[in-house]
Amino acid sequence: MSHEADKPMGLDAIRERLAGSKGEQYWRSLDEIADTPAFRQFLEDEFPNRLSLLQVDRRQFLKFLGASIAMAGLSGCRILPEQKLVPYVHQPEDLVLGRPTFYATAAPLRGHVIGLLAESHQGRPTKLEGNPNHPASLGATDAIAQASILDLYDPDRSQNVLHLGEVSTWDQFLATVPAAMRAQAARGGAGVRLLTESVLSPTLGEQIAGLLRRLPGARWHQFQPISRDNARAGALAAFGRPVNTVYRFDQATRILSLDADFLGAMPGSVRYARDYAARKQVLAGATEVSRLYVAESTLTITGAKADNRLPLRPSLVEPLARALAAALGADGAAGTPPDGVPEAWVHAVARDLRAHPGRAVVVAGDEQPAAVHALAHAMNAALGAVGKTVAYTEPVEVRSEDHGASLAALVEDMRAGKVEVLIILGGNPVFTAPADLSFGSEMSAPGVAGTDRTPLRIHVGTYVDETAVRCHWHLPESHYLEAWSDLRAHDGTASIVQPLVQPLYETRSQHEVMALLADEPRAGYDIVRGHWQARRPGAGFEVEWERALNEGVIPGTAAPAVAVTASGATPPPVTPSAPTAPGDLEIVFRPDPGIWDGRYANNAWLQELPRPLTKLTWDNAAILSPATAKRLGVDVVGNRASVVDLVLGDRRIAAPVFVLPGHPDDTVAVNLGFGREVVGHVGLGAGFNAYRLRTRRGMGFATGLKVLRQPSTFMLVTTQYHAAMETHGREPVREMTIAEFREDPARINDPEHAAPGPDESLVEAPPSFEHYKGYRWGMSIDTNVCIGCNACVTACQAENNIPVVGKDEVARGREMHWIRIDRYYKGAPDAPTISFQPVLCMQCEKAPCELVCPVGATVHSHEGLNQMVYNRCVGTRYCSNNCPYKVRRFNFYKYTAGQPDQAPGAFDIPVRKLLANPNVTVRGRGVMEKCSYCVQRINVARIEAKKAGREIRDGEVQTACQQSCPTRAIIFGNIDDPSSELVRLKKQPHDYGLLAELGTRPRTTYLAIVRNPNAELNREA
Repeated sequence: MSHEADKPMGLDAIRERLAGSKGEQYWRSLDEIADTPAFRQFLEDEFPNRLSLLQVDRRQFLKFLGASIAMAGLSGCRILPEQKLVPYVHQPEDLVLGRPTFYATAAPLRGHVIGLLAESHQGRPTKLEGNPNHPASLGATDAIAQASILDLYDPDRSQNVLHLGEVSTWDQFLATVPAAMRAQAARGGAGVRLLTESVLSPTLGEQIAGLLRRLPGARWHQFQPISRDNARAGALAAFGRPVNTVYRFDQATRILSLDADFLGAMPGSVRYARDYAARKQVLAGATEVSRLYVAESTLTITGAKADNRLPLRPSLVEPLARALAAALGADGAAGTPPDGVPEAWVHAVARDLRAHPGRAVVVAGDEQPAAVHALAHAMNAALGAVGKTVAYTEPVEVRSEDHGASLAALVEDMRAGKVEVLIILGGNPVFTAPADLSFGSEMSAPGVAGTDRTPLRIHVGTYVDETAVRCHWHLPESHYLEAWSDLRAHDGTASIVQPLVQPLYETRSQHEVMALLADEPRAGYDIVRGHWQARRPGAGFEVEWERALNEGVIPGTAAPAVAVTASGATPPPVTPSAPTAPGDLEIVFRPDPGIWDGRYANNAWLQELPRPLTKLTWDNAAILSPATAKRLGVDVVGNRASVVDLVLGDRRIAAPVFVLPGHPDDTVAVNLGFGREVVGHVGLGAGFNAYRLRTRRGMGFATGLKVLRQPSTFMLVTTQYHAAMETHGREPVREMTIAEFREDPARINDPEHAAPGPDESLVEAPPSFEHYKGYRWGMSIDTNVCIGCNACVTACQAENNIPVVGKDEVARGREMHWIRIDRYYKGAPDAPTISFQPVLCMQCEKAPCELVCPVGATVHSHEGLNQMVYNRCVGTRYCSNNCPYKVRRFNFYKYTAGQPDQAPGAFDIPVRKLLANPNVTVRGRGVMEKCSYCVQRINVARIEAKKAGREIRDGEVQTACQQSCPTRAIIFGNIDDPSSELVRLKKQPHDYGLLAELGTRPRTTYLAIVRNPNAELNREA
């Protein structure tokens, strides 16, 4: 090897190289395009919100200086509290200290089900992974599933029975309520009402059926704020019966999404993301890749991955669907494109779909009305998709019904004084119910005799929330990791929900509460097991039961496909929810990608998680297009956003604005779930309550919105400006079309962005960087299939004990996530293309961080990993300044110990200590931390391989981010293993190193984005 390779480049040569780079003009925000001096100062300032810190007098400055000097000294010699370990007196037989155990279970998340493997250390769950055997996960997860373990250890979780707001006991509950139920039984239960969310548990469904048999006069209602009422109504219109639609995106080469976020929000989205990626990955020699068309009313991760995307007001999606259905020759379809959509666009899409019979699919979004769903069914039939890319089954819910109508009927009964006992089993309808139903007021309004209209109200939930405080009794519900149950996935497959730990508090499962109300108390295990034993009697049940617990699925329970016959009727056009006057806008209601409908509002991991597209944390906003924001005279400057009043009919809320490129004009999008008034300390005060504008006639969207500007501003915290790498013309993400790939797959690796040659280097190499012993670990990230879903970010946080820091600290650029997903725009602000790029420590073989560390805290391991020695670090932050990728994080405070007060993820809370991964150090104040390629997992595999006398096999080590990724965009392995999947990907002609021109020799490389747009549409554009 030439010694010239280790000589650093001169400063003039570096400047010349950087000055010659032009890049692809990627940008993150509209401020970046404007490139004002104020924005450049904000972007390049290490502490962008330090103005308040600088407004001090000389005396205060000296105080701060003295304190900082003292803290700097203390940070290098942290004093840890003395703790004593107590060994087992009698160690359990199957327990090996230091070795985790895994149990298969399932979780009811976001209104549907995902199969999981839960990791347990000495009896305490610490991490969740996807179950490879479960059809809804295939071994992957989403961000909410990863973060759901934090709820188990939430000190704000409901811990006690409450009666009239005071702490009570289960015995007191049993001494009063069952008697009231027996009194109702004498009247046939005419005054009893049960309100649940969608019931996906066969056992719970059987219990409810038993209750209704004993109390024939009782009524069961269902309401879930993010429901599939429109999909159900569309199936009724198309087939005359409710059916469940299961999509097979792995069989589809052409996909049309009509306002459907199937990669991020629909039931089965984790599985759908995997299937979509299977047809989207581009490797050398690829002959066919799928194409995705998206017409949507707000930017989603599905729209971000579109090859051709059409921003469209929500009310125009239905006319577009009618025009497309007519162009495809669907039965009974007729219509013309809406204003703003060229007829040539409709015909080009229709021709492309028709050219792929049996391999095309149309998906309708749940926020769109029944007519769009019925039209999607008609188009799929015309395309020959049924039985190939689409299958229909019986509904997976125990009972399929219209949730909005069901809740309205309950409110009417309460108003009429017919409800004497109301049992609310899960959910928070006082907060989430449509505003025009006034559910909370009607539930607890005084009756004719001055008493409550509903004399006995019982709420079962995991938190004391807005509904609980309006009920006479609140019963604490067990977390799914503490309780036995069963659940059906999006395709009907049933799983046993297996607990990993005894309830931490005096909680009960919904099954156990139902047994108490039936005056037949039983343990949850006996209830669930008894249900399945009754359906599978015989001597072999025990074997089947153990197999179901071990594998996480019950064999043979997937719902079979059913034959459907089109009714030939298409619902009439939807009447707008309100008359539209000149200047009025439309409003779109969507669940938040983090806290969903508000049920995860107290989850600090999800509150602080930057949203995939806005990069907002700790808040929601009124999302506008650049043109609409300009017309209304509102904007966002730095972190200060204009505040507007959103007025819909007689309802009004105040909201900060966020300008989002690619959002449709004349449309405002709001995320639900924020603005909680009764919630734990984490979620209190975060965002505004958009449910106050939502009515039964406009659950998905509404017209007639007025937007009035206020003189005030609000601090919105977004991370889109943080850790910018694309300065000086550097090209962070690379892409090309499929046509360009076929012509020259290596075109993105042009000399302009190539790594330095053998005779030049930006930094000196370690003494023997070419001769690492053992393994050379590396990673490949396929940006073509990365959907920016944040599953990897949350999985890394759960695996590595990463703290949250709170809104104020994030505003100062101090978020602690070891992985960030950069979102880039390219093109015109009204309809740009969007790219995602996960960025973590590149594990540079020539690492700029190591050269500047004065204490040798960041060094290469014997296998070449760039590792941090926390005990050496004195917090100079030189390494962070010298890192071109900006992936190192510094503990400014004792975030893990609850300092400052706004850091809600502290590990020093007794119950929160149970969450920590024992194989990863919990870092204290004053140290630098970063991605380590999950070295603790590498070490576990190394020990097992040594014990077996073999090498570590390819795929045996999976990093936390890799394991969680729904699309398998992240692959980890040994660069020195020529047969590994990693090496196969790194040999692809469109593999590139991020900022490779700097000569850092990163071990993490990327596969470029390869888009497959319709050339005919590009010509029309």
